Amino acid sequence: MTTVASTELLALAQQTAIAAGELAHRRRAEGVQIAASKSSPEDVVTLADRETEALIRGLIADARPNDGFHGEESSATAGTSGLTWVVDPIDGTVNYLYGIPLYAVSIAVVEGDADPATWTALAGAVKNPAIDELFSARAGGGAELNGRSLAVQSGVPLSLALFGTGFSYDSVRRSRQAQVLHGLIHQVRDIRRMGAASLDLCAVAAGRLDLYYERGLNPWDHAAGALVATEAGAKVGAFGDDREGISLLIAAAPDLYAAAEPILLNLFNEFMAEDDI
Repeated sequence: MTTVASTELLALAQQTAIAAGELAHRRRAEGVQIAASKSSPEDVVTLADRETEALIRGLIADARPNDGFHGEESSATAGTSGLTWVVDPIDGTVNYLYGIPLYAVSIAVVEGDADPATWTALAGAVKNPAIDELFSARAGGGAELNGRSLAVQSGVPLSLALFGTGFSYDSVRRSRQAQVLHGLIHQVRDIRRMGAASLDLCAVAAGRLDLYYERGLNPWDHAAGALVATEAGAKVGAFGDDREGISLLIAAAPDLYAAAEPILLNLFNEFMAEDDI
């Protein structure tokens, strides 16, 4: 992939995220309507989720009809170009439902299928329309927030590190995650749960969080945000040499990642079941 080509992909991701963010923000102002529940009654999808994804799919198909598409709210389609767009139309839907200004449109384009274990992320954009922030990155080109370069915080000791995480919609799994949290919270500065994985990853890139970890993330939850964090200097992965995926994602500056990984591993082994995803 040439620099020119990846720059063009980034521009399309940015432009599409801005347009989709405007639609989502407008629908939020008009009033949110729940369309359905997914994994549980707490895990909702709004009409705006579906409308926003339809807009994104259409804009990308018009610009790049041979690419694949993998979104949260519609059927995946394969392409012939070798590239796949991985999309969450509204990440943080519960925040969106309640009017909490922490939700985002997340758009990434990857080389390969929508599988974090094998893809190569090329470009991504995460737009929070509620506060007019656009995070973006392309492979090898660095990460930005509204045009300003980003770099992770390094040299932060574990005891002074601000962690972010998220929880399952399943109440049993959530209680186990709370046990991990209980074993962790006295070892770090504090912990935040903001409710949108893409923004948590971008927060690591921007130095608003020192480390973020979560289990149970789908590809669309982290495709764009993980690239932003990586291009800002974070290590993004799981335990050992595993790549990030549904079993686990950790993102932090490399030194903090190394300090936190064995602690998280011990806590996960003690409190979490293998199927807690």
